[in-house]
Amino acid sequence: MGVGHIGARVPRAYRRAMTNAPTPGARSVPSGGTGPAAPGPAAAPGPPVGRPAPAEGPGRTDRTHPADGTGPADGTDPADRTGPADRTGLDDRTGRRDRTGLAGSTALVTGGGSGIGRACAVALAAAGARVHVVDIDAAAAKAVAGAVGGTAHAADLADPAAIEALPADVDVLVNNAGLQHVAPLHAFPPERFARIQQVMVTAPFLLMRRCLPHMYDRGWGRVVNISSVHGLRASAFKSAYVAAKHALEGLSKVLAVEAAPHGVTSNCVSPGYVRTPLVEGQIRDQAAAHGLSPDAVVDDVLLARSPLKRLIEPEEVAAAVLWLCGPHTTYVTGTSLPLDGGWTAS
Repeated sequence: MGVGHIGARVPRAYRRAMTNAPTPGARSVPSGGTGPAAPGPAAAPGPPVGRPAPAEGPGRTDRTHPADGTGPADGTDPADRTGPADRTGLDDRTGRRDRTGLAGSTALVTGGGSGIGRACAVALAAAGARVHVVDIDAAAAKAVAGAVGGTAHAADLADPAAIEALPADVDVLVNNAGLQHVAPLHAFPPERFARIQQVMVTAPFLLMRRCLPHMYDRGWGRVVNISSVHGLRASAFKSAYVAAKHALEGLSKVLAVEAAPHGVTSNCVSPGYVRTPLVEGQIRDQAAAHGLSPDAVVDDVLLARSPLKRLIEPEEVAAAVLWLCGPHTTYVTGTSLPLDGGWTAS
């Protein structure tokens, strides 16, 4: 309930004043705060927030999920009427980009040679970004970069020196690289545990640290961390992976708090089991270990806790990443977006 209690007596003069007396300069605002419903004095615009107008970049054409929210405005969306866009291409009240996609922006995607990373590289390039594709597999990185008109970087993210050699002038950072090892905790190899933390926690930290000065200087940036349902829940025999994803979720939230005054958002996308080479390998291993068919492993093992009985496709994850980089998510930061088929709801 609000302040006070039900049944309290309100002085008659106060009731009459509240009922009949208009408040000078009052404006009516509909629920949701999207704009005034009745005329009133115009609010003074705040200082422009944003990054310098990007240079025009070449369009990208490659197979991808439709770019959510990045197409041309049709003139009917109330979001287009929230305030004048300044010369930087950002709305000076919301910090939202105009509807030109990511043209002129630079993105860096780790683990971009396959799976979710590849899908993210394709989607970001299709939205107009110049994409740096980072992968430990040089040939895979080169193939994806060639397909999207980007730049390939072969790097072992467990090596801090390799991270220092990557570009720092990045507007969109997608921390996606990961690896898995399955073993009981008491038998988990310590060196394997350490490597998983280096690639999945320390590397994102170092990349954030490296790219943030550029984002802060431009007044705009997007950090999207590919977490997992295992950043929100636990499974047996995956101590290193679960620990790393939980740490990534916390790191993302800290960045969201620190970066908010600079026009930079940080969020996690937390999918369930995605149809990637990593998961396909787990399916084969589980089928061999338990004498099951691959379909039975998917339905009865991997998806046992998911109401939706299918793997999520990499392009679906990439669509969520693109949405978080789009014009309608400037107020979305510090969150984790589960794409888990209802796993965390059950």
